Amino acid sequence: MAPRKIIHVDCDCFFAAIEMRDDPSLASRPIAVGGSADRRGVISTCNYEARAYGIRSAMASAQALRMCPDLLILRPRMDAYREASQEIRAIFRTYTDRIEPLSLDEAYLDVSGCEHFAGSATRIAQDIRRRVWQQVRITVSAGVAPNKFLAKIASDWRKPDGLFVITPDQVDAFVEDLPVDRLHGVGRVTAQRLKRLGIDRCADLRAWDRLALVREFGAFGERLWNLARGIDERPVQSDSRRQSASVEHTFERDLPDLATCLAQLPMLLDELAGRMARLDSRYRADKPFVKVKFHDFTQTTLEQTGVGRSREGYAALLTSAYARGNKPVRLLGVGVRLIDRRSGFEQLHLF
Repeated sequence: MAPRKIIHVDCDCFFAAIEMRDDPSLASRPIAVGGSADRRGVISTCNYEARAYGIRSAMASAQALRMCPDLLILRPRMDAYREASQEIRAIFRTYTDRIEPLSLDEAYLDVSGCEHFAGSATRIAQDIRRRVWQQVRITVSAGVAPNKFLAKIASDWRKPDGLFVITPDQVDAFVEDLPVDRLHGVGRVTAQRLKRLGIDRCADLRAWDRLALVREFGAFGERLWNLARGIDERPVQSDSRRQSASVEHTFERDLPDLATCLAQLPMLLDELAGRMARLDSRYRADKPFVKVKFHDFTQTTLEQTGVGRSREGYAALLTSAYARGNKPVRLLGVGVRLIDRRSGFEQLHLF
């Protein structure tokens, strides 16, 4: 069976790029798109001039301003961002119908059967980048690989405005030297746990057999075994429906009580609002939910019909969820189930 040809396209600092496109005077100064600092807002996106100061997405706007007093924080213009996203999707559709959008600013494309450029995924990616710049006037980075896992890593390899290709015969050597914190699903906590086990790169991970990884990490151990060998069989889901939108945060120190947990809600909800703003307009928010992981790694997720998506509603859910364990908390998450407006189909969430 011939290897698949997957392209992951990711717009460079998308919201900020649109703002700089529409107002060229912003291009030479640090800017961000996000909420107001005096209302405990968070940064959705920032340009590379702002990133040079250490500013990043999901950072509190007040903290960003402390790090860069000259930072200009702009309110989001979602209509402009959605219009640009639709223009980019139209370009994608001239090459393939197998498109899996992840958000307004990134998507997977399966061009395995594409006849453009004699089927060369690299040349297709080059042409997409050229056309997006010419028609939309923003830059995108692209990664080309035999699967989704590697294509997403590749698109980030030469950001901004870059293209990186991993051919099938390069997969083994590329993955062997890959740091484990670049693997899909490996967050900071898992990366630290792997490091304590002496696992820094995929070459170290390959030394573990499959059963040992499953014993150590549960079902995720199977996934780690595959990723360490560059294996990812997930297809590009051209009609994929999002099940939920959510954010979560693992704290460096456990939160000792309910009051401390409740104090984290404004930050989490602002970040959730930013993520919701990035969704395609086909989705409508439905039930809210919270996730609590306690210090002993036990966890609970709670949603309830009739609870509003207000700060008070989430506080009520968090209070009830915390009562299930009533012990220090290492991770908090907030989210909302989604309904697809186009089909009316209510999505079950999987946190």
